[in-house]
Amino acid sequence: MSGTPDLDSSLRVADEVLEVARNHGADAVLIGALALAVHNYPRDTTDLDLAVAIEPRLLYDMAAALMARGYNTVVRDPTPDDPLGGVLDVRSDAGDLIQVVNFLNPPSGGFPRLVADAIATSVPFVEGSLLRVVDLDHLIVFKLYAGGPKSSNDILALLESNPDLDLVRLQALCKSYRLDRALARVRNLAGR
Repeated sequence: MSGTPDLDSSLRVADEVLEVARNHGADAVLIGALALAVHNYPRDTTDLDLAVAIEPRLLYDMAAALMARGYNTVVRDPTPDDPLGGVLDVRSDAGDLIQVVNFLNPPSGGFPRLVADAIATSVPFVEGSLLRVVDLDHLIVFKLYAGGPKSSNDILALLESNPDLDLVRLQALCKSYRLDRALARVRNLAGR
């Protein structure tokens, strides 16, 4: 790798990944650490995570198209009981890493509705980029779905960093995904 990637370089790579995803009938939304930063909980990273909901085999088609553009790609297949439908890692020569996280896994179902809803309510990430970032409420739902202590800590930090968040609206959204109890457990950790 020739150096450390910067955000502009990562955005250029992510825009190409998104273009390829769209060429394969998929749209994507920015989740992960950069989405956390947009919602007042910054982390030091230039890696980008994109959520999609596509047939897992299409990750291989996307990987081939991106390899033809000069990117290094690795597809990590899901297991039958995995809630995710695989992950596509895309790296540039400069070291940029874009992870395409697939939320559709036919054997176990996954969570394609969450991706579709997050795309519908997303907002532009930065001017001049194709990328759209998940809204705060859906970002919390993604974190609840991921589960685990790290996600719980992220949710608590988001709640702390966004005191004006409408908790009644968030609770109703989580209930629509059957994650209201998970939200209650996390909020109880902070006494909220």
